[in-house]
Amino acid sequence: MPAGLRRFPAGTFTAAIAAALAGPPRGDTPRPPLPAAPAPPLSPGGSRLAPAGGAGEEARARPAIARRHRGPRRPHGNSVPVVLCSAPSWEWRPPPRHVGGGALPAAMSVAAACRAGGMVPVLPGLYVGGAESCSSPESLAAAGVVAVLTVDAEEPAAVPGVRAVHVRVRDEPGADLLSHLDECAAFIGAARAGGGAALVRCHAGVSRSVAVVTAYLMKTEGLGWEEAYAAVRAAKPDAEVNPGFQGQLKLYEAMGCAVDSSSPLYKRYRLEMLRERYPELQDLPREVFAVDPTSVCQNPNAEVLYRCRKCRRALFRASSILSHTEGSRPTAFAHKRMTDTAQLCGDGREKCTSYFTEPVQWMEPALLGVMEGQLLCPKCTSKLGSFSWWGEQCSCGRWVTPAFQIHKSRVDEVRTLPVGNFQAAKT
Repeated sequence: MPAGLRRFPAGTFTAAIAAALAGPPRGDTPRPPLPAAPAPPLSPGGSRLAPAGGAGEEARARPAIARRHRGPRRPHGNSVPVVLCSAPSWEWRPPPRHVGGGALPAAMSVAAACRAGGMVPVLPGLYVGGAESCSSPESLAAAGVVAVLTVDAEEPAAVPGVRAVHVRVRDEPGADLLSHLDECAAFIGAARAGGGAALVRCHAGVSRSVAVVTAYLMKTEGLGWEEAYAAVRAAKPDAEVNPGFQGQLKLYEAMGCAVDSSSPLYKRYRLEMLRERYPELQDLPREVFAVDPTSVCQNPNAEVLYRCRKCRRALFRASSILSHTEGSRPTAFAHKRMTDTAQLCGDGREKCTSYFTEPVQWMEPALLGVMEGQLLCPKCTSKLGSFSWWGEQCSCGRWVTPAFQIHKSRVDEVRTLPVGNFQAAKT
């Protein structure tokens, strides 16, 4: 044996380490005594050598080792922590483990499904995404999606296991998305009310789908369009609704977050949408025209009619008038020279001398195939006004587009007086 090295009996430190790891006795459970260590060997001078870390040091080291095992230990990887103390000072939840190839826990599966499918949660049960968000049926199922609303120009492929609705709208400022907003909101609400989730998607997931989700927040959460849009952009920073859809969301807010076909705002919007594609149309949609007052039975107690001053033929109702705010009438912008007979307000501003209406059924023959022309009485053919799909300027200075203009001097307003059924013509 080389000089300077000490030999220790076999088993001396093995027994000490085993006893230290076992920890102190718990309760009244007896613990067998430690085996006696054999006597250390004699030194060359005749004295016994004391092993490093003798019995006293082992007894002192044992509680310190036990104390290190009492507190919670942070596990490595997915291992479960060993907690020996009864009241840990902090709570730590181990990550869920994927055992036996089963489904992931719900908290993990929703997040994983959103990442895998490209879906962004906006509200509980409401997601927005692009075309790729339906590429994985497993991701849809894991996120609880039971309804998919697609806003795109092309028909999407069928998605198994979910209810699907397709709204055919292009991502263009002149496209009509407003008319579909109530239908979309009802579809989303039905899915969420049943305990499922709805996914709204378009091709890129930044404009059309975001506009629909914004309208849904406006309708259900009572938000203005700017607040709702900001909420969606907070969840999806790359959202960018095109300017045309932004204007439609403003109009949706002005109508009380409901598409009201009788609202003058909606009627004017519908005419503006029609003007964008009018040259391409072979025929005008029937719903654009107001019903001819002479073709239906009138209720004299509720109707205010406007008749031709010359032949007394009923032309349109008060509900067909599309009001507008008075303009400042800049002379440089005047489309026609104003006449001296224009009436003035008390402050010198010119009043509106014409009614601007929605198209009425008797106007249809004059409108087809031309962009502007005269409006004649269908009975006596006297001139009533004019129309222009490009627009006309009112006497107050406001430019109205498109314009179906009836001069007030050519018609009489007929309303029912409170006494009996006597009708008086008001000029």
